[in-house]
Amino acid sequence: MIDPAELRGTQRDRWEAAAPGWEQRAATVSAAGAPVAEWLVKAAALGRGDRVLEVAAGLGDVGLKAAKVVGPGGEVVISDGAEAMVDGAARRAEQVGVTQVKVVRMEAEWLDADAASFDAVLSRWGYMLVVDPEAALREARRVLKPGGRIALAAWREIDRNPWMEISRSEFEARGLSAPPEPGAPDPFRFGPEGMIAELLHSAGFIDVKVETVELVWRLASLDDWWEHMRSTSSILGRAVAELSPTDHYQLREILDQRYAPFVQSDGSVELPGSTWVASAEA
Repeated sequence: MIDPAELRGTQRDRWEAAAPGWEQRAATVSAAGAPVAEWLVKAAALGRGDRVLEVAAGLGDVGLKAAKVVGPGGEVVISDGAEAMVDGAARRAEQVGVTQVKVVRMEAEWLDADAASFDAVLSRWGYMLVVDPEAALREARRVLKPGGRIALAAWREIDRNPWMEISRSEFEARGLSAPPEPGAPDPFRFGPEGMIAELLHSAGFIDVKVETVELVWRLASLDDWWEHMRSTSSILGRAVAELSPTDHYQLREILDQRYAPFVQSDGSVELPGSTWVASAEA
């Protein structure tokens, strides 16, 4: 059995390593995830002057959108466990000129915040990646004011997300990455229907609502998609770097073949994705 502390350290190291790539590809991620961010902000029922916490925020897409809703009289705390992600989120907040945003390093499983101090908690594709998601959700409920809302997103089953299913299956078939262990942090960990609702209820939330949002990853070309995968995943990026030129060429050839159905007439790539979105009341 993997030691939870060791697993947390490994997860943190991976995100620290991947953060520069995420910052480089921020526009692609923001564009694909925009409909999800919009759903979350709306579901949180934010008002002017509200105080909002974004958990496992990465570069803070959702928090920056929430800041526009709460206005200058409100505050959005964008948090992540990886220092490099926090630094990147701070740079993005400065670039867009949002002043009611505070960016901090904070672990989802033990939030450094007072009880009942936030009107809403937001997280896009974050809770499925923490070691103990139920503990993290209980922390979210603790820091929410009575009647405050949580809004989160987590990917549906991997076979509904060919953008990842294709590359992951090829990497695993070649022994370049290992399948996730049952219950371990993974993007598709919350894929089974009903799992998110069960977790939210277990953490003490009420008025749980779960829906789906469909989205599209749009890339300039298959080369652009390859660069996106390589730069945003520390696992895939490291595996690719260790390949021989021949193995690298063979992998690219088979991936290009499998992604070919998603190539448009102009050479651009459109990859569908499907995610759960959920909201609940503290």
